[in-house]
Amino acid sequence: MSWLSRVRSGIPFLPKRQSADNLWHKCKKCGTMVFVKEWEENYSVCPRCDFHDRIGPDKRFEQLFDAAEFEVLPTPEVREDPLRFRDTKRYTERLKAARATTDERDALINARGRIDGRRAIVGVQDFAFMGGSMGIAVGAAFLVGVRAAIESCCPYILFTAAGGARMQEGILSLMQMPRTTVGLAELKDAGLPYIVVLTDPTTGGVTASYAMLGDVQIAEPGALIGFAGQRVIEQTIREKLPDGFQRAEYLLEHGMIDMVIPRSQLKEKLGLLISFLSPETKAAA
Repeated sequence: MSWLSRVRSGIPFLPKRQSADNLWHKCKKCGTMVFVKEWEENYSVCPRCDFHDRIGPDKRFEQLFDAAEFEVLPTPEVREDPLRFRDTKRYTERLKAARATTDERDALINARGRIDGRRAIVGVQDFAFMGGSMGIAVGAAFLVGVRAAIESCCPYILFTAAGGARMQEGILSLMQMPRTTVGLAELKDAGLPYIVVLTDPTTGGVTASYAMLGDVQIAEPGALIGFAGQRVIEQTIREKLPDGFQRAEYLLEHGMIDMVIPRSQLKEKLGLLISFLSPETKAAA
């Protein structure tokens, strides 16, 4: 072995799984490079600027449920591509790509577990799945979550993240707005709470329906929440909108939501709300 080979063999290279690509996370807001471990331990929130990055259902469930223990509810089977829609790609191809990327059936996933010892059904919309868009499958999954909450006599907590209705399903996607509203009426008749956590972004038909019908409306810091986009509104009313318009803090100041809660405190706050609103707590009292 030559001296060069001996020197090269003695250099402590990082294993592939600890390469520079997965050791660091670059904040999308401030551009700060943060150790991935530090970022994950901080609930996927930048420790420098407090930017709340988008996370999927699995991480959300792990952060919320006691001991990260939960049971994912079966995703309902629905008719796919009912309109045989095609733009630059077939709708079926887009669905296949989204499923390969996220390993999820569609944009809304439900799970059951306990939060601070109390039962809860939690639904999470994943923006990574076609922008979290609302289609027939999302409407069906929403009803599965609501009816599971009724069956378990516990609250339904929904984390919203969507660009609106799914254009590839046309009017059928818009029909999910009244459909989910009817489901919430069933939950209300059962005397069970519906808690909404608005995450970045929540827009379009989702905001115009089940996202704003919660008994308690919570938002994560900095979340974009609205119906139409800011540019569209400005072009319509021909006025410049104020700074921070459609952000969670602006909506809180103007009475559209009840509270803005950092992700690190979310489990504690939800546990407290469940203790106030849950029927099992009232029965015990």
